[in-house]
Amino acid sequence: MKKAAKFIVKGTVQGVFFRQFVKSHADNLGLFGYVRNLENGDVEIVVEGSLEKIERFEKLIREGPKHAQIREVLREDRKWMNEFSDFRILRF
Repeated sequence: MKKAAKFIVKGTVQGVFFRQFVKSHADNLGLFGYVRNLENGDVEIVVEGSLEKIERFEKLIREGPKHAQIREVLREDRKWMNEFSDFRILRF
């Protein structure tokens, strides 16, 4: 079953290759969507794919790359809309 989710990741997540980490894992899992830095220092991620893959993805982003310090991950489940055809790193 196709699903979508939006994550807001808080902590030390900018300047530590977090977006590249997210893209790499999204690509490996076959998820589509985007990741972008927010002006307040958080990172926003929107993904579409199977529920199982989104669950695996969430576990990975909660760990983060070596230099990231994840303080909090907020998740908002969304209806799958087939909005994306790949996974991208966006600018602000």
